[in-house]
Parts: sequence; C-alpha cells; structure tokens
Amino acid sequence: MNLDELYKARYVLNGIIRRTDLVQAPRLNPDADIYLKPENLQVTGSFKVRGACYKISQLSDEEKARGVIACSAGNHAQGVALGATHAGVKSLICLPEGAPISKVEATRRYGAEICLVPGVYDDAYQHALKLRDEHGYTFVHPFDDEKVIAGQGTIGLELLEQLPDVQCVIVPIGGGGLASGVAYAIKSLNPSVEVWGVQAAGAPSMYHSVADGHIMRLPNVSTVADGIAVKQPGELTYDLCHKHLDGIVTVTEDEICAAILAIIEQQKMVVEGAGAVAVAAAMFNKVPIAGKKTICILSGGNVDVTILNRVIHRGLVKSGRICKLTLTLEDKPGQLVGVSQIISSMGGNVVKVNHERSDDSNRVTDCILQLQVETRNHEHVDSIRKALIEAGFNTQCQVY
Repeated sequence: MNLDELYKARYVLNGIIRRTDLVQAPRLNPDADIYLKPENLQVTGSFKVRGACYKISQLSDEEKARGVIACSAGNHAQGVALGATHAGVKSLICLPEGAPISKVEATRRYGAEICLVPGVYDDAYQHALKLRDEHGYTFVHPFDDEKVIAGQGTIGLELLEQLPDVQCVIVPIGGGGLASGVAYAIKSLNPSVEVWGVQAAGAPSMYHSVADGHIMRLPNVSTVADGIAVKQPGELTYDLCHKHLDGIVTVTEDEICAAILAIIEQQKMVVEGAGAVAVAAAMFNKVPIAGKKTICILSGGNVDVTILNRVIHRGLVKSGRICKLTLTLEDKPGQLVGVSQIISSMGGNVVKVNHERSDDSNRVTDCILQLQVETRNHEHVDSIRKALIEAGFNTQCQVY
C-alpha cells in the first residue's frame, strides 16, 4: 500500500463516483465542531462503490473475461455490480439470505446475478470462494484487498482537502476496508489528525482483535448495522487498523438508533445502521472530541425501510423523546384527570392510555395506569416523574 495507489484510484474513479461534500452538523454534539461526510449520497448509496470500481478497473483482460464474483451484506454487492456493468464484465454476487430485500433487488438492477446463501456475511464469503474455484471467476473481496482499500482511501484524501484543519475523523468498521484506507491516507499526509474506528457492540470483531493483538473470529454477530456485521476482520485491514487507528470504540443498538433519528431530524438525511455508528460515537462521547473539528463518515444510506419504524421508535426512547409511565393508583373518580393535568402542565403529550384493575395490586382498591408520553428529553421525563410523585401519585411510579 502506498499513496501513489490512492491517487491513482482517485484519478480512475473520477467521473464514476460522486465527490460528496461535507455537511456541518453542530447540534449532534454541542461540545465539538462536527462535520458529516455523506457517503450515503454516493452512487449506489454507499462508499463501497469506490473500492469495487477501482478493483475491477485494474483487472487484466483475461480476468475480466472470466467474470467477477463477490459476497456482501448488500453495499459491496451493489458497488461490484455497478463497477462490473460499467466495465462490461459479468458479475455474480453471493449475499446472506437475510440481506434486506431492497439491497438484493438494487444489486440485481445494477446488472448482477444473485446467489442467496444461508447465514451471515462470512457464510456467503465461503460459498463465493467455492464458486470461484469451481468456475474460475475473479473474486472481488469486500475489504481485504489492496486495490479495494485504495479505493476506499480516496475518502481520506477528500477529507483533508475539504477540511484541512480537521482534528479528528470517526469511521465505521466492519471488515475494516474503509477504516484502513481512510486511516492510511490521513496518517500518511497528516499524522496529527486522530482517526477513530467504531463498531457495533453486537459485532466487535476488529475491536477485540486489535485489543488482543491478533485476529479473532467471533462465533456470531447480531446488530441493526448489518453492513458491518462481520465475524472476522481481514489480515491486511487488521494490520493497517492496528498500525494507524488511534483507537476503536463500540456503540449499542439504542445508540445507533438514536443516531439514525438525529440524522433524519437534524440533517434531513437517511442512513442505515452502519452509516450511523460514527455519529453515535460522537453523540454519546465514545471518542474524545470536545473542542475538536471532527468528521463523521456516513458510510451508507441503504436502510431496510421495513424496520425503519422500529429503529425510529428505539431512537426516540433512547433520546428521551418518548417514555412509558406506570402508576399504581387508588381506583376512584378523577385519578386519570389528575395525572393528565400534571403531564399536560409539564409540557408532556399523552399518546396512549391503558387503565386496568389488577388482582396483583397491593390493595384491592388499586388500579394500574400505563401511559405513553411524548417528551423533550430525559430531563423532561424526570421532571414529569417527580411532579407526579410530589402530587401524591405513589412512589411506585416507574419510567422505562
């Protein structure tokens, strides 16, 4: 890997990809000066098109004639399909059978043949290698390949040109191709810039590998950030991440959902789970960014819309924008009115009510009241809870 390769990749990709502009996002964390690199607005909706297109462009005529094969949770698949079609090359893509239908169909529309494989990304990877050996396809690895890493590294070149005084860059990590390329580019040109990687807590393969000093394979992964749900990082990417990253952190499912919600509301952009992890790390101070000019890379926007409603709901709960109140009340007239008046006076909005008599109550005359309330934040929730308790609605009032 060298800088010449990255500059060559940028030249080759000129005219194929978009040079996505930085977007300032001051409200995501008021303690830092945050900018977003919206690769969710990239051609195919993900940064993956950079590495895939550059890799395919560098194949020999013989390799192109045999066709290419790849495996992916979705975004690399679309990048390979577009790159192969652009180069007039046949492409076969192996995807996990649980990949979002939207990503499967998008890959098909870019001109690829599809092969769905039971399991997760790593299972699709093994099947793709088998088909490669059987039919002589050229394999386009989603991350552990110098050409692919160089293509992703063009983002690092752009970041330093777009914000020369950047102090910190936060980048998502699945297999590590994006983090490797970006970190190598930035550290080669300006070593003083911090580069942090972020993984989902449900798929922390690179996090544990770097921490333990050797490549580790997780028995399973589970996260809403399906684009970075990788059991084992690559050898090249592990070496580059271990050498060039300032650190790796993890974010929870709720933090990812809250970040997706914040990006939708504040920046009017839709990102997938993997595309939101860098913002989640910034929002919840997983990375030391206070007072720093910081860039968060939004790696992709190919969200599965069938789960978006659930993601938004979890984001609302995590952000204190919606809560459930459970109160044990004396079963007599006026109790519900009293509770509603307090919540209304505090600026809360009741959106759902469940009132029932229960044999489980401590007293025969008690009843259970459950309310779903729209609120501003966690402080607002606490103030409503305290006001209810102070008004005599017993201390068994719970917020969850």
